Amino acid sequence: MIRISSQQIFNGGINRLQGINSNLVDTQQQISTGKKVNKPSDDPVAAARILKLDQELRQNDSYTRNATLADNRLKQEENALQSSVDIIQRVRELTVQAGSGSLSANDRQSIAAELKERLGQLANITNTQDASGEYIFSGFQGSTQAFAKNDEGNWVYQGDEGQRKLEIDEGVTVPISDHGKGIFVDVPRSVSVENRESDDGYISGLEVVDEDALRDASPSDAPRKSIYLAVDSNNKVIEVDEDGNPTTPPKEFGDAGEEIDVYGMKMTVNDAVDGDTFEIGINRKQSIFGTIEKLVDGLESGAKGSDRGNAEYDALIAESLTNLDNAQEKIILKQTELGGRLNAVESTTAFLEDSGLYTKEIRSQLQDVDYAEAISNLSFQSFVLQAAQQSFAQVSRLSLFDRL
Repeated sequence: MIRISSQQIFNGGINRLQGINSNLVDTQQQISTGKKVNKPSDDPVAAARILKLDQELRQNDSYTRNATLADNRLKQEENALQSSVDIIQRVRELTVQAGSGSLSANDRQSIAAELKERLGQLANITNTQDASGEYIFSGFQGSTQAFAKNDEGNWVYQGDEGQRKLEIDEGVTVPISDHGKGIFVDVPRSVSVENRESDDGYISGLEVVDEDALRDASPSDAPRKSIYLAVDSNNKVIEVDEDGNPTTPPKEFGDAGEEIDVYGMKMTVNDAVDGDTFEIGINRKQSIFGTIEKLVDGLESGAKGSDRGNAEYDALIAESLTNLDNAQEKIILKQTELGGRLNAVESTTAFLEDSGLYTKEIRSQLQDVDYAEAISNLSFQSFVLQAAQQSFAQVSRLSLFDRL
């Protein structure tokens, strides 16, 4: 015979009631929080999985914020570049207008005045700041103004050549800035007469007619920056070195005063005498600011009138147009590059959004409570608890004295 003491009956009943009440409390907590798993002990495997999914969502949110920042920065740069193109186009129109032979000195002064205004507008655009106050074209030197005037009053670049990048997904980075030196300063310059050791001689009609021949004269492995020409005692145009000595082997291009071809460049050497030397600049670069500043100086100097003045003025207009076209082309190429980056950001943002929704769906399946099921369980558990309480109350009153 097994003997069960009253104490055992009471302990067993109380433990049973506590267990049923604990389940009831858990169900009530699930309904109040909307979560099936409120503590690891509820479902250790699901709790670990939910924790990992939460970490993935936080990382996803961080990447999404970076993608949004990258999108804003790139669109701001794109707008600035488009504004620059518009200004350069207007400057080009003014340059074409300045090339008209019917303009008076006052007309050229008026054009120069508008060019100065456009130059100031371009400087403002290149000094665009983002929402945090950093200059977007200054490279890593965001707190430094990208372009400023030097002591001579010319606009110069003050930033560095750094390029900022952001990680917009795991292993995926995108550049969000471009330094102004690469866009507005390192612009290919038209072939031009750089300087000359001549009081009266000058070069007119300088034009590149055979780019292949010019490239052959300046191989990529050893590019030349200048070609030096001189007039000898026989009135022949010859090639010399930087010190004025004839090259070896000697190179003769033709007679001074007649149109000659020099490495694919057509030109005429005028009013030159024995010993006059000219430097033709090739493979040079000039900032868009320098191009406009030089054009303004030429318009304000009023050098037209003499044959030499007219030739130099015509050369200035031709060089300026080429340089403006080169600057515009460089900016348009950068715009194309920005378009590719924006597409990458857009596609990554869409992927992050889809990935976040999928992760949230999985987490919901593991964590979110089924209210209909939970309420049904709560009702059943309340009924069981009530029945257990009534049963325990009846059992706890049993006594042998009740049978006497």
